[in-house]
Amino acid sequence: MLGFLSARQTGLEDPLRLRRAASTRRVLGLELNKDRDVERIHGGGINTLDIEPVEGRYMLSGGSDGVIVLYDLENSSRQPYYTCKAVCSVDRYHPDVHKYSVETVQWYPHDTGMFTSSSFDKTLKVWDTNTLQTADVFNFEETVYSHHMSPVSTKHCLVAVGTRGPKVQLCDLKSGSCSHILQGHRQEILAVSWSPRYDYILATASADSRVKLWDVRRASGCLITLDQHNGEKSQAVESANTAHNGKVNGLCFTSDGLHLLTVGTDNRMRLWNSFNGENTLVNYGKVCNNSKKGLKFTVSCGCSSEFVFVPYGSTVAVYTVYSGEQITMLKGHYKSVDCCVFQSHFQELYSGSRDCNILAWVPSLYEPVPDDDETTKSQLNPAFEDAWSSSDEEG
Repeated sequence: MLGFLSARQTGLEDPLRLRRAASTRRVLGLELNKDRDVERIHGGGINTLDIEPVEGRYMLSGGSDGVIVLYDLENSSRQPYYTCKAVCSVDRYHPDVHKYSVETVQWYPHDTGMFTSSSFDKTLKVWDTNTLQTADVFNFEETVYSHHMSPVSTKHCLVAVGTRGPKVQLCDLKSGSCSHILQGHRQEILAVSWSPRYDYILATASADSRVKLWDVRRASGCLITLDQHNGEKSQAVESANTAHNGKVNGLCFTSDGLHLLTVGTDNRMRLWNSFNGENTLVNYGKVCNNSKKGLKFTVSCGCSSEFVFVPYGSTVAVYTVYSGEQITMLKGHYKSVDCCVFQSHFQELYSGSRDCNILAWVPSLYEPVPDDDETTKSQLNPAFEDAWSSSDEEG
């Protein structure tokens, strides 16, 4: 490590290399944090989580009870054991509370003063964080499964909305109305996601087994329909031009936007080139997916090798994105996990489950190892061992 720091100081090494290596080690050491609890507010399962990208301090949760909770993740008490408290909540007695299950919550990407939520009550609501009142409400004819705002766009304020109908609706926050509709799917839209690289590129996943990439500026809209066979099967084959052999209920771009990950009820996860729509054929093995609605999974950011965190029954499975290797299974929930979110500032993971709990997974510096006397002592986790050496040590 000393040799690496010296090389960095003299300009021989990329300054970001140490940061990426440290981030990777921290992700490899994720474990359930026994010193930190997240206050239990929800009376039903947790469907969705989102951490604001500005400070990485505040987290939203939405549950099947229709309640939305805002948490402060910072340890303001400075005590080793603490609880992440709920700052405020839209509870059942709030005049603007959703009538049914909240399926998606998302912070406004550029400011913590606003967030959005969508629900089975056929509404998308825009909230003022400071007053906890609705600034706008979009009503739909169908049940809403998912919505998403672009994390990078400065040119539009469009919210993509997926509903029980086969049409993707784009709502403009500036005008307060639905600006246009994207047609091409045959069944309900279970997941939508804007590219983190391009302002106008949108991905949608449907129960018709298809995933489509759209440029919302084009009249025709659809750019590519992802094909798991990369065009090698006859169009007469039933699975031609399908991304999965079942419903596609989750999708997530990698942090650089160059690839797209999808999950389906065929218990498969696939990695796609988001530029040309090619199936990269990375094999993740069986990825258990029993969800009948949208599944919220997430990817790491800023690591040497990026990772994907996927709800897998009552656990969260961790895979390397580009090799498909399963790194670990994070066990702690006792009912199915429906969502997880990655906090890239400190390489932490939060997961929400049908057991009504939100669990915090943090990097472990030390792990207990039994000694000869059956007692435990701390030993440095191998994931954090110094992999660097100075030239003097090597000599």
